[in-house]
Amino acid sequence: MGSSHDRDVVLIDSDSDSELQHVSKRHKPDSDAPMAPFRKPFMQDSDSDRQESESGRPLSEPPTLAVEGEVSGFGDSESESESEDEAGNAQSVGDDQSITNGQNHQVSDGHHGLLPLTNSSVDSSDLDEIAGGDIANSANEDDKASSVAMQRTIYETRKYLKTRGIMAFLQEYLPATALSENILELIVKLGFVPRNIPPLAQGENLLQLIKLLHLAMKRVRQLRARLDDFYTVDHVLDKLRSAKKILVITGAGISTSLGIPDFRSSKGFYSRISNLGLSDPQEVFDLDIFHTDPSIFYSIAYLILPPDNVYAPLHKFIKLLQDKGKLLRNYTQNIDNLEANAGIEYTKMIQCHGSFAFATCVTCGYQVKGEEIYPQMRNKEIPYCPKCAAQRKRMMNKDDTYVEESYGVMKPNITFFGEALPSLFHDNINHDLRETDLIISIGTSLKVAPVAEIVDKVPLDVPQVLINKDPIHHCNFDVSLLGYCDDVVSYLCDRLGADWDIDHSDYKKLVGDGSNLELETTKEKGVYNIRNLEREAELASMPPAVLEEPDLIVLEPTLN
Repeated sequence: MGSSHDRDVVLIDSDSDSELQHVSKRHKPDSDAPMAPFRKPFMQDSDSDRQESESGRPLSEPPTLAVEGEVSGFGDSESESESEDEAGNAQSVGDDQSITNGQNHQVSDGHHGLLPLTNSSVDSSDLDEIAGGDIANSANEDDKASSVAMQRTIYETRKYLKTRGIMAFLQEYLPATALSENILELIVKLGFVPRNIPPLAQGENLLQLIKLLHLAMKRVRQLRARLDDFYTVDHVLDKLRSAKKILVITGAGISTSLGIPDFRSSKGFYSRISNLGLSDPQEVFDLDIFHTDPSIFYSIAYLILPPDNVYAPLHKFIKLLQDKGKLLRNYTQNIDNLEANAGIEYTKMIQCHGSFAFATCVTCGYQVKGEEIYPQMRNKEIPYCPKCAAQRKRMMNKDDTYVEESYGVMKPNITFFGEALPSLFHDNINHDLRETDLIISIGTSLKVAPVAEIVDKVPLDVPQVLINKDPIHHCNFDVSLLGYCDDVVSYLCDRLGADWDIDHSDYKKLVGDGSNLELETTKEKGVYNIRNLEREAELASMPPAVLEEPDLIVLEPTLN
């Protein structure tokens, strides 16, 4: 890490670097005075961590950080509401494992009358997860080896923290007199990269790094422990047969088999809107900008319109769970409304980021089916509300009357930056967290709150299954089935028997004679690959081709 004031600590995992935070929150130090190094707390009792773990509640005196003879508590108001189970996993006891809002959680500055941790707040967007998937898929063997070593270091560091507790962890991993570089290095070993800290020069960022280390430790300690009796594909099959209230979380990865790339990986979308004069492409979906000039959104809206009457085998798998009376709810982050195309009932579906299913006038609230404004959107025109048309015309004809550009404009019911999540999410999530008996997360990186928090809020004994092209390292899924989503669910349904056949024209082709989809074990317990042998053979026989830019983008929005 360099010490230049012009250098930022940036995200290693590019999956969410610019999407969780719009405005840079670079910390400006209050003073140019050099900061003394951080000195580790002195452990009065070597058994203190064991006492904390066995008692199930924090010690009465929080761990402290000594700076210039003063102390700053790690035990702020947030951490004091946690307890640890016997495995050392922190669980929230103050909120009944509930999700209360759609905002990123803020780490309190509660310093208990001690030294404040600067004026700069710290929240979950200040720490980005280190994900080894992109590096591990690299053709460079050195990069692969480096990724494996990094993941091993993260695993061992987190394991020590969760099993030994904070005090022993700090004693083991920090020198007696710790500088900013030491704290930053420890944050990285825990699997996170800060991106909103000042340069390392003169130690003016020490307190900010202490707060970030606190947040990193808190997040690690909240990770659930994997179930000891749920780690094989047979366990997944048995649970699918017996489960009655399955909660399914879906993201943009479930639609890629339709030739629709997800928003994050599509360079075509960003390049198409680069001439709009925006500092950040995401400003296209900023509510304030929409009200100022709706033409910006509608100049590119045709690119993100969902296709008509199509759906993937994965969508039909969710419909199959519904038909069997097993689907508690599908929480989808997608806005394409393809779940409805597949026949999933609206009572069984929460569109966390809204959808194109309906459009609403931003002035009077008049609502129409989304397809009614598709013609204008395809023509890059602004659709106007028929109820407000006459009044808008009268106001426009008056020279002394200011008319907001968005007056009487119809807006698709997709959640823009600056908007709250749909009320249906908050109306149902806490009930569903209590009721579910199986979690299946499909085609999403689980990077964005509050949807990403669902897997951390369910009871610890509820099995969790991941179906995704790449592994997710910041969540402890009991079983990870890696591969194309359609391939994975087709493999599972084929194993379950004829009454689990997916009602989709591609299902029989995917399954073949029963030998096309192959299960491959890995070195990691509970992690499996699902291979499509026919697809692999076809790809191997084809010459390398340059992929064309897509003409259609399906957006999986992310929210602050």
